[in-house]
Amino acid sequence: MEKKLNIGSGTDIKPKIEGWDNLDICPLPGVDIVLDLNSSNWPIADNTYDYIECKMVLEHLNDWLKSIEEIWRIAKPGAKLIVHVPPFASMYAAIDPTHKSFFTYHTFEYLEPGHHFEYYSKAKFNILKRYIRYSWNSFRNFLPALIFNAIPTFYSRYLCFIFPSNSLEFELEVVKPGEKKDG
Repeated sequence: MEKKLNIGSGTDIKPKIEGWDNLDICPLPGVDIVLDLNSSNWPIADNTYDYIECKMVLEHLNDWLKSIEEIWRIAKPGAKLIVHVPPFASMYAAIDPTHKSFFTYHTFEYLEPGHHFEYYSKAKFNILKRYIRYSWNSFRNFLPALIFNAIPTFYSRYLCFIFPSNSLEFELEVVKPGEKKDG
């Protein structure tokens, strides 16, 4: 069974029977790991998880890059990391007074192997998918999502302030040089 981690679970507790560990800063019912993600050297072994979700968490951290390096460390080679963050041009990025970082469609490119600024971090990820979301559950926002996801750089440069989105979703694959994927 795949080992999975739900980072910043809050009350969205995922079932242990499906291989999930739930991590949050608050000791809520169902939380398996109570941890401040701003801390260094998380008490989790290297190469533990096959799949990690981190939804609406990174923007709250003091230094999200250090935390993403810890996520990379505890993930197995080839593990999938799902990240949801509010985009910089959205009111959702600035409305919450606890948000400290802002993200764009292109932010995680800096963590791809071979990027000209790859020296920013030892953590490396392949971007498998990324998606601009315009509403959590609204069919009427299907057309803008379809159009703007077809032209994401043009959207990010020229249209994001006119048609702000609600969130950005990324599916990343952990890349660890010299290590092979399990299975």
